[in-house]
Amino acid sequence: MKQRTGHIDLWIFLSVLALMMFSVGVVYSASVSISGMRHDGDFNYLVRNHTIRVVMGIGALFVGMFVNYHFYQRISKYLLVIALLLLAYTLVGGTVVKGAQRWVAFGPVRFQPSEFAKFALVIHLAVLLAAKQRYIHHFRNSFLPLLFWILAVVGLVFLQPNFSTGAILLGISFMVLFVGRVKITHLVAVALAGIPIVLIYAVSATYRWNRIMAHFTDDGGGVAGNYQVDQAIIGMGSGGIFGVGMGMSKQRELYLPESYTDFIYAIVGEEYGLIGAVLILALFAIVMVRGMKIAKRATDDLGRFLAVGITCTITVYAIVNAMVTTGLLPTTGLPMPLLSYGGTTIIFTAYALGVLLNISMFTRIRPRDIVVHDEPAGPRVGELYQ
Repeated sequence: MKQRTGHIDLWIFLSVLALMMFSVGVVYSASVSISGMRHDGDFNYLVRNHTIRVVMGIGALFVGMFVNYHFYQRISKYLLVIALLLLAYTLVGGTVVKGAQRWVAFGPVRFQPSEFAKFALVIHLAVLLAAKQRYIHHFRNSFLPLLFWILAVVGLVFLQPNFSTGAILLGISFMVLFVGRVKITHLVAVALAGIPIVLIYAVSATYRWNRIMAHFTDDGGGVAGNYQVDQAIIGMGSGGIFGVGMGMSKQRELYLPESYTDFIYAIVGEEYGLIGAVLILALFAIVMVRGMKIAKRATDDLGRFLAVGITCTITVYAIVNAMVTTGLLPTTGLPMPLLSYGGTTIIFTAYALGVLLNISMFTRIRPRDIVVHDEPAGPRVGELYQ
């Protein structure tokens, strides 16, 4: 097994810690009103839970950081099988929230299996691609097994129904396959066959069709998603360049639904202005650029494909969330990584970033210092101490 030759990438490490620590303050500001209303006047209920999860996320970051990424070669298949079983269980025994069956509960623990599945899929794809490089252009032995795992995960996510998560997982998977040197003609053929199916599924549900039409026709028509976007834009516009000040948001006062989850970026823009909103995106840009640099300098294919998969997953989610909040995309229901309120999202995302940092230890981005110790004086050849 390869030995570490460097230290972790400090740029990513500090950016991740900054996002997680900042999230505590912005979640408190965004949730204080709704927390008091829903939890019998306990204004700190939501931020208290979020803080506990941030602490757990920091712990997960360190665990992922110090587990040798080659270890996943042995367990990636088991992780993905567990993810598929959890997704299947969600369809029959999951909790329905806002019309979608996406949550499972085991005692006091409740989480979304799709959050675990997206990283389990990326890890297993990276392991398979690294193992199949000698015959990566072979359709039956190489491409079909990869496609099977992708369609299994995406199909179960679609059935929840969770179109936005499934579509993004599909896109990220194809990014990893492309970097993994899969034959382009295979990717294009599957894309041409699959895009019409995905589009038909996208418009098959009335609520999805209404969201799409409301977005492109600029006609709210009572669509909740469009109302949320309108309120988010009002909040960001109210912030101007410098913001209205920390804790001074007006949109959090029950005007903006999901203000502390999917639309928390709007609260950032309102309270911290354009400067704060750009700084948040800058932190994700650092993760993206440094993550791709780690992939470029990885010492083996597994590290390269893993780094690309994790980096794409984090940054694509951040970009999509920011575009939804600013009205550039229809409402999707995807959280802002590391910033939105939530448990499983923070913990799994932090762990995945820990894996990325572990990969950076095997590169020469920050090489370890080599200290040369002087040897104690000794006798020359043929000479004895007196």
